[in-house]
Order: sequence, then structure tokens, then C-alpha cells
Amino acid sequence: MQTMSETEAKSTLPELGARVRAWRARRGMTRKQLAADSGLSERFLADVESGKGNVSINSLEAAARAFNITILDLLQDAPRPALARAQTLLGRLDDGQLDQAYALLAGTFGLGDELGREKRIALIGLRGAGKSTLGAKLAAERGVPFVELDREIEREAGTSMNEILLLHGQAGYRRYERRALFRIAEDHADGVVMTTGGSIVSERETFDLLQSRFYCVWLKASPEEHMSRVVAQGDMRPFDTTRGATNEAMEDLRRILASREALYARADAVVDTAARSVKQSLKDLERAVPQETK
Repeated sequence: MQTMSETEAKSTLPELGARVRAWRARRGMTRKQLAADSGLSERFLADVESGKGNVSINSLEAAARAFNITILDLLQDAPRPALARAQTLLGRLDDGQLDQAYALLAGTFGLGDELGREKRIALIGLRGAGKSTLGAKLAAERGVPFVELDREIEREAGTSMNEILLLHGQAGYRRYERRALFRIAEDHADGVVMTTGGSIVSERETFDLLQSRFYCVWLKASPEEHMSRVVAQGDMRPFDTTRGATNEAMEDLRRILASREALYARADAVVDTAARSVKQSLKDLERAVPQETK
């Protein structure tokens, strides 16, 4: 007969593995990348994610550091108590009242129009949604600069993205990312269109900063279109295709999209580029962003 502790362990390990797998998907990291950043072996991580690994606190801390979160973030899925109270209250409001609550919070805590955020457009979403193509065209239409956050992060760090991650890990990368966001917002008070990396929404502080200073638009597409466009670009990051496993790469993409969908949905506007031409999507994007005031 199994003891209570054995039964609990059998149910806990799969849950823990699912959380590690979900955070890896949210961060857009392959298992190989997580192994390199955490110092844990790929084989061990595979066992953990499948619910078979005997996980120690030290191993969990190493994984959490690689994700740039705390071990409590990894183990707990409940929100902060104050946030839980606010969510309970907001859950009682209808759509009109929610709009009023948002406007009140935005004005009170620095998310309002007085910061000029509606002049600064940030495009979020997975690669393959058309962020760079549409962003450059929208910037030209509005007569404002077009910047790519990845390039600005490299400028901030004085080295390439790969080197930043190699030398400083996720935590260091996010520090440079936040510095770049502050600088771009300050340098472009009169307007800018910026593309962001797909994983920016999974870092709470960074995403809050982005939303406080930029009007965010989620460019979305179907997983199949994301994949076909990424393949056409010849850049399969962060999908693991070392074994030529196209089906596995598609599953990775679906998992990443599913883990971030609720976060992307926090954007100020959504533009679906699926089955739309560049011209059609640009028109949709122009309608979705705040109109310029002369």
C-alpha cells in the first residue's frame, strides 16, 4: 500500500514538471538553452518536465534564476494578495465599468496620456506576425522613427544578443532591455514605432514598463502562418530543430503561443494578420492605433 507521502509525490512531480515546461515555453527557451543558463543537464530537465525527476531545492533555484524569476514564482501560481483583492473587485464590474476603472488607474499611476504613450507605438507578438514589415511601414506613414528593441538592447550592452545571453543570462538581458525601453521612451517623446521580442510579455516588470510608456498592439496570426513565415525568414529561434523535428518545432510554437496568449491580450489593441496581405494588415494597424494630433 502506498503511503500518503508517496501518493502526494506522484501528483506533485508532474505538476512541478508542467510548471517548468510552461515557464520555458513562456520564456521561449529550448531545453538546451535552459540547461546552459541553469547549469542543469538536458537529461535531468527532460526527466523533470516529464514528472520523473527527483528535484532538489538547489535545482529549482537554478532553474528559477535561468528564467529570471524567484523560486516562489516557480512554485506558486496564486497572485499577490493585494492583486487578488483587486481582481476580485474588478471581476464584479461590467465592461463599461472596467473601462472606467482602467482610465482611473491609468491616470492615477502614470499610465495616462500625459506621458505621451499614445504617440509611441510598440508592436508585440511572436516572430512571423509581421512586426518588422508593418512597423517600418507604419512609421513611414506617421513620419516617426522606426526602431527594433533587439537592436537597441545590443546598442545598450555594446554586444550581440547571443553574447548578452551567454555572458549575463536572462537576468542580465532583461536589465539591458529595461534600460533600452527607458531610453527609447525619453528619446522619442514626439513619437516612434518600435518592434519588441516575442518574450517581452512574460517578464512582468518589463511588460508593465512597456505598457506604461508605449501604446501596445498585438500582431497575431495562426500557428501555421507563424511557422511558415519564420521558415521563410530562415530563422527558427527559439525552436529546437537540431534533429529536423518539424512537428516538434510546431508543438513548441503552439505551446509558446498558448502560454503567452493571455499576456499578449493585455495589449491596447489587437490586429490579426492571418490570411491578410501586407497592405490589408497595414490598414488594420493604422485603424488600431491612436490617430495623430496635429
